Amino acid sequence: MSVAIILPVNLSGNLFEADPYNFGRTTIGNLQKGYNLLWVHTVFAVLYLILTVIAMRHHTSNMKSMEKDTVTHSLFITSMPEYASEDSIKIHFSEAYPTCQVSNVYLCYDVANLVHLAKERTRAEKNLVYYRKFLEREGKRALINPKLCGYPCCCKTKFCQEVDAIDYYTDKEKKLDEELSSRKEDVYGKRLGMAFVTLQNEAMTSLVLKDFNAINCTGCKCPQEPQSSSYIEALKVKQWDVSYAPDPKNIYWENLSTQGVRWWFRCLILNFLLFLLLFFLTTPSIIITTIDKFNITKPIYYLNNAVISQFFPSFLLWAFSSLLPTIVYYSTFVEAHWTRSGENVSMIHKLYFFLLFMVLILPSLGLTSLDLFFQWLFDTKFLALAKLRFECVFLPNQGAFFVNYIIAAALVGSGMELLRVPNLLIFSIRMAMARSAAERKLVEQNQATEFECGATYAWMLSSFTVIMAYSITCPVIVPFGLLYMILKHLVDKHNLYFAYLPAPLDMKIHYTAVNQALSAPIICLFWLYFFSVLRTGFTTDTSLFTLVVLGVTISICIGYTCFGHFKYLSPHNYKVSMKPSQQS
Repeated sequence: MSVAIILPVNLSGNLFEADPYNFGRTTIGNLQKGYNLLWVHTVFAVLYLILTVIAMRHHTSNMKSMEKDTVTHSLFITSMPEYASEDSIKIHFSEAYPTCQVSNVYLCYDVANLVHLAKERTRAEKNLVYYRKFLEREGKRALINPKLCGYPCCCKTKFCQEVDAIDYYTDKEKKLDEELSSRKEDVYGKRLGMAFVTLQNEAMTSLVLKDFNAINCTGCKCPQEPQSSSYIEALKVKQWDVSYAPDPKNIYWENLSTQGVRWWFRCLILNFLLFLLLFFLTTPSIIITTIDKFNITKPIYYLNNAVISQFFPSFLLWAFSSLLPTIVYYSTFVEAHWTRSGENVSMIHKLYFFLLFMVLILPSLGLTSLDLFFQWLFDTKFLALAKLRFECVFLPNQGAFFVNYIIAAALVGSGMELLRVPNLLIFSIRMAMARSAAERKLVEQNQATEFECGATYAWMLSSFTVIMAYSITCPVIVPFGLLYMILKHLVDKHNLYFAYLPAPLDMKIHYTAVNQALSAPIICLFWLYFFSVLRTGFTTDTSLFTLVVLGVTISICIGYTCFGHFKYLSPHNYKVSMKPSQQS
């Protein structure tokens, strides 16, 4: 529709010269003030918003899961006192819910060190098996360099003496077994105040969960009084947080020990430091400018080599374009989320909003960092500078820049995802750090990683937002956006089937991506509203109509997200296809 209808409307304007090579003729900037066909852009922007909601509802209705994402006959209880025992929990449930039968109660312990030791012990065992088979096959004992990077190291010094491989891994396995045994005895004294309670069937679980759910009291949320028992005070039942138990494969068991104030403090400090870093270094161009202030790149220009002097700035720009999102990406792993789904949801939010500022908002306004953005936003001369900044969005070259960006994302970006250069780099580093041939074999066997849904969604949604935001003001971007979406679908499909391991995530991450996708048509409305105000004024029909639509849309989004209203307008409309045994 953008190419078939809006593009001819833009070409009908006469503000730019009738030159077929003039890109400005294809943009909304070619239309003069008071042009009646400006209503076409406004109507199509609203239509795109409605079509996006309909498309997302259709998409979520086709999300069919043969197996439920949560263990529906088990409950995950947190905020319990650490002295709570299995027997006391069973007695509480039997007294408070006489119709519910508890099958098992599993208390949670601090197993962070235990998990690490178990992994190291498994590796040592596999390495030992490898060299025992080598002895049977070759009839001689292998020698290894036990230092880090010992296998590729070829130096013969007193610090790099070789040892017998079987003896080395036998001793290592024995030490790890002893440490594991001692740690197992200590673990039972480190309770976390969490428990998994398994009931007989799903109906009993729903009954208990309903009792702990929040109820609606005149528009406010207040806790419901749980059922009473003789242990209600001892177990501090009123403080419990109860939910369906996530799938065991979805849980980071070693992260469960990081909870409460400790987890929030860690998360807030980490994200505060990340915000400070990205506040001043939001875009690659500001980093290049900062480097130039310290004359770091000046020796490059003294080489008098045209190839190097032209290539080096572009290389730095590309490197920092990849580095900045990577910092945001890896900061999520340090937050120590309890589940993989929660980790990926946090990754989507952080990476998407960062890319939104780095790729779309700041370049559109001609700014280079959040620092300058807030200086401009809260400056006393805001009204005087606002018009100048918003006019940057509708410059002819601005649309051409984003068209080139989408073309590069479609062709170069898709090719880089097929090459999987970051994975190859990590694989090469792990191979170089191996101590022996057995460790290199383990690296080769475990080189496949889980599909990174959070990062993939964030990158795709940022490009989708760019396409949607400029689909009205610069409709030429739409065909290349379609090319990007097709190539992205094919590349992700290939990687899911042949390159990555399946990720044990629940449906929450997909619903989060659907919610993020709705910001694209809203930003498109914002861009159109800015143009209408700049070109025709605040009080014209198109400006007022766009403002009303924006206000209603944002109000609905806030009401749905914060207060749970307008659920019938939600983009989520999904069905769960259960097995016949579950249906019976």
